[in-house]
Amino acid sequence: MAKLTQNKQKRLTFMDIIKGNFLNRDEVKAHYKYFLFIFGLLMVMIYSNHLVNTKIEHVNKLKEETEEYKSRNAYAQSRLIKIRMESELGKEMVQDSLVSLDSHPTKLLIKLDSTNDKSE
Repeated sequence: MAKLTQNKQKRLTFMDIIKGNFLNRDEVKAHYKYFLFIFGLLMVMIYSNHLVNTKIEHVNKLKEETEEYKSRNAYAQSRLIKIRMESELGKEMVQDSLVSLDSHPTKLLIKLDSTNDKSE
């Protein structure tokens, strides 16, 4: 019978993984190109994730700006509607031969003296 060669290597333990001793094993040395390739892919994935996060932040900032511009537009449209209504009222007043006031009316306050009521 042929001799069976046994590869008597020490079992891989958790502490070997933590300390990094698994990198010195012969199996890892034989396939280091694949490990470098996987490391490179992981770095590309991390960088692309970072780029996606920055774009998401930029999109959120643009959404906030659009909401602000929408509210400004709504306010400007409401003011425009009021101005149009005032101009329509002005036209109606001219047709009815009425004139708009240049100055606002003044409010008159009349105070009654309580002593005058008792003397009468």
